[in-house]
Amino acid sequence: MQVKEGLYYSREHEWVRVEGDLAYIGITDHAQHHLGDVVYVELPAVGSSFAANEVIGVIESVKAVADMHTPVSGTVEQVNSELEGQPQLLNSDPYGAWIACLRLENPAELNELMDAAGYEAFCREQE
Repeated sequence: MQVKEGLYYSREHEWVRVEGDLAYIGITDHAQHHLGDVVYVELPAVGSSFAANEVIGVIESVKAVADMHTPVSGTVEQVNSELEGQPQLLNSDPYGAWIACLRLENPAELNELMDAAGYEAFCREQE
């Protein structure tokens, strides 16, 4: 399992990369491994607002259908439309293939998330 430094991690196996007041959100290597081959990604609508932990989309794989949550509150500024034609990018590059970019409403919510070491420990406890 690969865990990337410099990101924030949720208990639902999403990661957040912060650039200024923007939060790029994706799924972790752990999540994509457990999902298996991703075949479809339902992206949120640009302009929609979400509270932390709300479902913003759906990821379908050959094994399962999983809800995609946002670890932080915000308004969707962009989505990674490349995933519509190539959902398997979540498998091949989980930390590069972000799903949505939100304008952060409450940066203090980042304090509720884990760093890389905390996330690795969390995953070990779950096994």
